[in-house]
Amino acid sequence: MSSIALVTLVVRDYDEAIAFYTDALGFDLAEDTDRGDGSRWVVVRPAGAPAGTGLLLARAKDPAQESAVGAQTGGRVGFFLHTDDFARDHARMTAAGVRFLEEPRHEPYGSVAVFEDLYGNRWDLLQPAGPSA
Repeated sequence: MSSIALVTLVVRDYDEAIAFYTDALGFDLAEDTDRGDGSRWVVVRPAGAPAGTGLLLARAKDPAQESAVGAQTGGRVGFFLHTDDFARDHARMTAAGVRFLEEPRHEPYGSVAVFEDLYGNRWDLLQPAGPSA
């Protein structure tokens, strides 16, 4: 069996990214290890997510990487945050200053709203419809 464990998200600054993902989105800081060369191994994951699953926050090292911060998916929604209580998490995130780009929608596949992270990457907050939600 195979699985995707981490997805790298290029960020401008470790500490501001950690603050956004833990404070505004409610993620857990799973690891923050100094690598000895000025870089860090920083992993965040949604609260309650299984160990080994998460976002690797990688600070941009050069102008090419800096230009990708906030545009890693070309302006499309590239990340999907599932919730078991859309109204609760939407309200909490809104109160924490998360910028939603639309009003919540109720689609056949679930309740959804697009938001931006602190760099402008687009995410769906999604409560899937159906018994597996």
